[in-house]
Amino acid sequence: MPQLNPSPWFFIMLTTWLTFSLIIQPKLLSFTPTNPPSNKISTTTKTTPWTWPWT
Repeated sequence: MPQLNPSPWFFIMLTTWLTFSLIIQPKLLSFTPTNPPSNKISTTTKTTPWTWPWT
């Protein structure tokens, strides 16, 4: 049963995991968001309900 042989797929999985952890993840975490959260209190406007003609 070839799927039980860890020789080909384990090395590929380990290489992929190390590439993501050591190279891609620090590059992604170094980006700053373009719209950082602010400390402003969001104000919601009060809408009036629609008066339906049949109610």
